[in-house]
Amino acid sequence: MDIQQQIKTLSEELRQHNYNYYVLDNPSLTDYDFDIKLKQLQELEAKHPELVEVNSPTQRVGGEVTKNFETVVHENRMYSLDNSYSKEDLLDWETRIKKMVDGVVQYTCELKYDGASISLTYEEGTLIKAVTRGDGTQGDNVTANIKTIKSVPLLLKGKYPSKFDIRGEIVLPFEGFNKMNEERIDIGEEPYRNPRNTASGSLKLQDSAEVAKRPLECLLYNITGSNLGISTQFESLEGAREMGFKVPTAAKLVCSIDEVLEFIDYWNVHRYNLPYETDGVVIKVNNLQQQEELGYTAKAPRWAIAYKFKSEQVSTRLNDITYQVGRTGAITPVANLEPVELAGTTVKRASLHNADQIERLDIRVGDEVFVEKGGEIIPKIIAVDFTKRPAYSEPTKYIANCPECKTELVRSAGDAKHYCPNDYGCAPQITGRIQHFISRKAMDIEGLGGETVALLVNEGLISNYSDLYELNKKQLMPLERMAEKSAENLINGVEASRQIPFERVLFALGIRFVGETVAKKLAKHYKNIDALSQATIIDLVTVDEIGIRIAESLVDFFISKENVHIINRLKGFGVQLALSEDVLANQTDKLKGKTFVVSGVFETVSRDELKKLIEDNGGKVSSSISSKTSYLVAGDKMGPSKRAKAETLNVLIISEQDFLNSII
Repeated sequence: MDIQQQIKTLSEELRQHNYNYYVLDNPSLTDYDFDIKLKQLQELEAKHPELVEVNSPTQRVGGEVTKNFETVVHENRMYSLDNSYSKEDLLDWETRIKKMVDGVVQYTCELKYDGASISLTYEEGTLIKAVTRGDGTQGDNVTANIKTIKSVPLLLKGKYPSKFDIRGEIVLPFEGFNKMNEERIDIGEEPYRNPRNTASGSLKLQDSAEVAKRPLECLLYNITGSNLGISTQFESLEGAREMGFKVPTAAKLVCSIDEVLEFIDYWNVHRYNLPYETDGVVIKVNNLQQQEELGYTAKAPRWAIAYKFKSEQVSTRLNDITYQVGRTGAITPVANLEPVELAGTTVKRASLHNADQIERLDIRVGDEVFVEKGGEIIPKIIAVDFTKRPAYSEPTKYIANCPECKTELVRSAGDAKHYCPNDYGCAPQITGRIQHFISRKAMDIEGLGGETVALLVNEGLISNYSDLYELNKKQLMPLERMAEKSAENLINGVEASRQIPFERVLFALGIRFVGETVAKKLAKHYKNIDALSQATIIDLVTVDEIGIRIAESLVDFFISKENVHIINRLKGFGVQLALSEDVLANQTDKLKGKTFVVSGVFETVSRDELKKLIEDNGGKVSSSISSKTSYLVAGDKMGPSKRAKAETLNVLIISEQDFLNSII
């Protein structure tokens, strides 16, 4: 047997054993025999590096060091899920679904494992890259680290699409977590707090050899891409399992919410017998065509929902209430607690939200309070133990002045929060606005973090985000922890941000109530900052999804002389404050004032491409038919109830080709 064939045979044996051991839990080799074969392969590859395969089993050992993880944009966005906590929530969700899709609706129920989300990309059966969830739009490339996880196939088995993404959770089983902690305690180091945070932290270790030492596993649950050859979620789980992925077998196909609740009730008890952390159940519409019909909100798919198991609760003493100032001037009261263990972490603080919440619960300093983690993540006070209230207790009096600049607070009618109106003289607001401006979803300025922003503000080098564009290396070099390379990276990051598109710049400005989705709608409608700045409240509320609060906030922002001055400076520095010519070239007003519902399967363009064409030509896409619907674009396999409703409401039904002809 020649060397190349030896390498191939050893590689195939080791891959099969990895699959048997880590996916099927059915070892085919002893640990000793496996180590001997792996060593043989390593020696052969060392002598013949030209024959080393990209996804050789020796990659599992790690050794690649990554100092800066590359930011990668997800080809298919990783959405978060809406949460539910009761049967009523699930019934409401089902009612919404059945109004929007035709035919019988089945559901898949899957356990929601508590780990670090990951997206794996495969091309022609080979692992190409692994990217963390990040903000859902982009994440960090952690491929070298993921390759060390034995349950992640480097090469696929059987039949598979030519290209696809598969999403899952990187988890740390209890057994491995406990063993890691025993070893840390033995050498006198602090034990890790919980499996989830340890798994998440492992993905960003710089040395992949260190990741290889950790008993991480990857549980997969969703295939995403085009031309996948699958029609249901349950089918995709079975297909992923056949390709070699570790897919939990607890998933179940059901036909009603009653069956969903049976699944939830069963696992609410039996989850404690699982080898991994889990915090709920994910329910998905099984049919992928129905998923497409349902689509997405700005943050989550309409076709899926997470049912969260009841949160763990503990009681502890409220020692003090302090107040934080946000970038918009919003005041948030914070409960400072006697430290207490809760769901694997030590909780010392919890948000009290606003004055109404404090009054409603009658929360006072010195109280014994009940704390839980909302969605197992954010600590919150849910009640007071009045039986333990001290005799000297007095009601909490909400502060009247800003804790930072002492300006008198204001509270508008109907607003839950108090605000500090000293926009340009209150330090946390100044720093917070700049930190928002440089954040990943906004200007994404590399080389500049929150701590550095605070340092620059404290040193008097910047007082608003337009000042960033006048910074130079000479100013930066004397700063603490600022080496020459760091200064260069910061200057280069600021320079690169001049090319960030208008809709993200608009979001970066930090206008109250203008989030990512609103910024995109405003940019598309007004096309440049000058037109937007001249819009009246009456003009603004005519824009799709722009309500009175957003309109008033925008007008207030542009009335401010300070804001106008800053925007004029940004213009002078070449920041993109108008849609680019390329974007404008693809936009028209042909469909202005028209509302479309898109249903069925299409041949010439995909459903998402069709929706984009509608929006690019000034139209609005709606998820359900109403009297306000102008057209129903009907594709193949459109349900009969949609057609019937359109006919009842005299909504014009057009074909895909009719629509495409209308925008030529």
